[in-house]
Amino acid sequence: MPKKILIADDENKIAEILKAYLEREGFKVSVTYNGKEALAKFREENPDLIILDLMLPEISGWDVCREIRKESRVPIIMLTARDELTDKLIGLEIGADDYMTKPFEAKELVARAKVQLRRSEHTPASEPVLVIDRLEIDTERRLVKMDGENIDLTATEFDILANLAASPGRVFSRMQILDKLGEAYEGYERTIDSHIKNLRKKIEPDPEAPAYILTVHGVGYKMKDKG
Repeated sequence: MPKKILIADDENKIAEILKAYLEREGFKVSVTYNGKEALAKFREENPDLIILDLMLPEISGWDVCREIRKESRVPIIMLTARDELTDKLIGLEIGADDYMTKPFEAKELVARAKVQLRRSEHTPASEPVLVIDRLEIDTERRLVKMDGENIDLTATEFDILANLAASPGRVFSRMQILDKLGEAYEGYERTIDSHIKNLRKKIEPDPEAPAYILTVHGVGYKMKDKG
């Protein structure tokens, strides 16, 4: 079955160009031009990936993303017309997996969509289940539990966590984390901090004093040692 992609963008020309490129790659593509319909199509069609513009009429892309994240971990690539770091970081903080700034090359967006789709099925660690204290990461089923309770992560958050947990105690620079994700795009290093911040909110007993994902100042991050 072809993967299903939902495009939500009120700029018809951009949406139709993206649709044509993605369909050429064998994807099944739906297009919507406002936030209200985007939510309806998401619930009706259960897409494998969503390309979501921030500036949608009726319901903003920000709010669409927030609502989707209450129900699903489907990969989301956000589109923004403003090259502002704040917009990008907020997008990542509310659950987007990736972002692109308009104008952009359709071929690059297609490439990033493929990365996100691969990641949603990818098993990043050799051990099927990684256990560190109260944290359990099932890399085959892509499930995370803390004290036996399921924790919902986005595909990007899961892969960052699983890659860190596969080598507890090892320090990873931001670029090394990106390399593990297959996303070594220019300017992406700073977005890792947003993903780490989200992860800490979800898995740490006290996100302000993390016990699992530790900061190594001037270098990057590491997972606490099993010992």
